[in-house]
Amino acid sequence: MTTTERRSETFRNKFRRWFFEGVRRNIKATPSHQDKWWRVMCLTGVDYFSTLGYQPGIAFLAAGVLSPIATAIVVIITLFGLVPLYSRVAKESPHGQGSIAMLESLLPGWQGKTLILILLGFAATSWVITITLSAADATAHIVQNPLVTRWPADHLIITFVLLLLLGGVFLKGFKEAIGISVAIVAAYVVCNAIVISRSLSEIITHPVYFEQWQTNLFQQHHNIPLMIGVSIILFPKLALGMSGFETGVAVMPLVEGDASEDPVHPSGRIRNTGKLLLTAALIMAGLLLTSSFVTTALIEPQLFQDGGAANGRALAYLSHKYFGETFGTIYDISTILILWFAGASAMAGLMNLVPKYLPRYGMAPNWARAQRPLVIVFTTINLLVTYAFNADVDAQAGAYATGVLVLFVSAAFAVALVVWNESRRRRLVFGTIFLVFLYTTIANMIERPEGLQIALIFIAAILFTSLISRTMRSLELRIQEVHFDEQGQALIQKSLNHNGEVHLLAHRPDGTDYAPKEAETRATHKLTAAQADFVFLEVSLTDPSDFGDELLEVTGHMVDGHSILRCQCPAIPNAIAAILLHLRDSTNTMPHVYFGWTEGHPLAYVFKYIFFGEGETAPVTREILRAFEKNPDRRPKIIVG
Repeated sequence: MTTTERRSETFRNKFRRWFFEGVRRNIKATPSHQDKWWRVMCLTGVDYFSTLGYQPGIAFLAAGVLSPIATAIVVIITLFGLVPLYSRVAKESPHGQGSIAMLESLLPGWQGKTLILILLGFAATSWVITITLSAADATAHIVQNPLVTRWPADHLIITFVLLLLLGGVFLKGFKEAIGISVAIVAAYVVCNAIVISRSLSEIITHPVYFEQWQTNLFQQHHNIPLMIGVSIILFPKLALGMSGFETGVAVMPLVEGDASEDPVHPSGRIRNTGKLLLTAALIMAGLLLTSSFVTTALIEPQLFQDGGAANGRALAYLSHKYFGETFGTIYDISTILILWFAGASAMAGLMNLVPKYLPRYGMAPNWARAQRPLVIVFTTINLLVTYAFNADVDAQAGAYATGVLVLFVSAAFAVALVVWNESRRRRLVFGTIFLVFLYTTIANMIERPEGLQIALIFIAAILFTSLISRTMRSLELRIQEVHFDEQGQALIQKSLNHNGEVHLLAHRPDGTDYAPKEAETRATHKLTAAQADFVFLEVSLTDPSDFGDELLEVTGHMVDGHSILRCQCPAIPNAIAAILLHLRDSTNTMPHVYFGWTEGHPLAYVFKYIFFGEGETAPVTREILRAFEKNPDRRPKIIVG
């Protein structure tokens, strides 16, 4: 090999290690980068706080002069519903799996896995649309700025560039994403505080604005109880201002905890995530309440309509009105940056959530545990979705709201199940929260059915690709380590001492016909007691919907003078193949395993193995060995009769 070829090979190896970093990382392992809770809050806040760019306009279009009171209902539900709800979710799933992990533990088996895949579909809908919608809205703010009204480039091209830049940030790493988010959130919050303060000052110095709003409010809604009732009914239309909580839990692994905390139950990380959720909610509560009030009081109603100067950019309109084009443009830039980087929060959620489920279910390649390949995959999906919607913000809003609200419902349902037996008060509180979000989700789906339709496309895509991946990975050796207990090692040593070989005899765990089974096998293969000292191997099937275990524990037993090895695994052929390879390497011999043929159609057994972990065990075990060990002379012997 020449020097140039060696350098090229070294570069390729370094690139592979960099690109696939994290493939072997355990889901509970500490991520490569952690940071202060308030800095991670900014990463989730770029999504949450960015809704100020359009929430006041949405609130006015939905509620009119009632907008401040309707927004107050959103704030109340956020502070007294979502904050305690997701604080409990953080406590129950401190490694970032969110409410989905809670439902997984409560609903095992294929039914639970199917529900998880559906919820992952809604999560993907929410977060992918967050990325594409925010980028499209950032593009809209670029082209609507008075200084660039004749922007020559196409909206779609600008949005593509923003999405590619976002993907590039995540190829670099989470540390860089967090650093950028802190700067963007700080600038955006300060700009909004300046605009809102100036607007409140205008209302204070000119009380006519407040008096006019109050007069219109009581003319249209005659009393306070009626105002509150209508606001509650309008709540589903304003729910977009509540996004970011599921992401806040999903990025929990990035939050620093205590130096000496238990990695299984990191109390410091849980406590700091609670601070993150509450602080973000309090900041947003103040901004939402004040922004909805000043925009309603100071902006003429017709300007909120489609084509109006305040449509989708109410606070930006006020910044230009009261501070002029220079500061208004600075405000626009801060809005564009946070809308563009709002996708970072969603991307972080996807990067932390997907590797914890799909590869473990066998429903994605093992490389899906690594961050950078997923960045490429999701950036490609983002570009395709943007192209499909032609970078249209309004066309994507329904899918965004549907995804967010379904995740709220799943979180509320999971927490309600967890606390059901704890106390009557908690049962009542979280049961009420569940009903509120269930109503909100159903009302949103009825009004915006296209959101559910788009979400179903994502769900169908995940189910289809998961099925293909599970099938393609069915012959993969899933077990990384095999451990024999002391009795098991003694039984193997006894077999080796007999004639220097290990002869395993596959046997169903529920049978006790050891003597007849051994006699039948010896007669079929013409083996004497001197030629083979059989050790029975029994594999009990655990939850077959699980793809596999990294560690296989094997125990030894003696029953009526027969040597028996026992273990548990979601896939019987995989366990047998792993044990054979372990024995080959640990004893430096070539183990033999004996099977009997079973009756049935081969295709039925293939289906049975993929979904139920068993089937025609002998040929599947051989294929797993053949896929793992390319040298035929190094493969343990499979004997069927």
